[in-house]
Amino acid sequence: MGVRATELRKGMVLQDGNKLLLITEYSHHTPGNLRAIIHIKTRDLRTGSTGQQRLGSSDVLEVAHLEKKNCEYLYREASGEYVFMDQESFEQLHLGADLVEEKMGYVKENTVVMVTFHEGRAIGVELPAAVVLKVAEAEHAVKGNTATNVKKEAVLETGLKVKVPIHIQAGELIKVRCEDGEFLGRA
Repeated sequence: MGVRATELRKGMVLQDGNKLLLITEYSHHTPGNLRAIIHIKTRDLRTGSTGQQRLGSSDVLEVAHLEKKNCEYLYREASGEYVFMDQESFEQLHLGADLVEEKMGYVKENTVVMVTFHEGRAIGVELPAAVVLKVAEAEHAVKGNTATNVKKEAVLETGLKVKVPIHIQAGELIKVRCEDGEFLGRA
């Protein structure tokens, strides 16, 4: 399906030959009496490489048709692949670490996430905005460090390391933003 450059938005996925490009940034400029210029930054969903494009307002690009399904994360195999189960068909999917590894620190076993498919092939995992995880390890607070906004490193139950306020202890449930791993508060 062809879409004009002025109709593109952040988060859309473009199909360029056999590449799937996720739009990560979009800006529309109209300098004075000149034609509109659209700048987009993209990330290849298969390789992870990034790029930039400069488009005119009349350029037409192909938008990829993506399908999303609820899938339950089951476990990680010894080979490094992550195993998910489709909630409708109960079919098991094996996703490589190259596709989803950076996102799996936010996902506990038996958690339902959205898996994105293109032409029947899984290409990625979509996480919620924030998740609640248990703190597995946290350093003890040092007396006198509480006057300022001091943060310490904590290891969560999934192995993810995040910076938390000094008063957070092991065993507590905390809310973490999936976009950048920032501590949002106690749960």
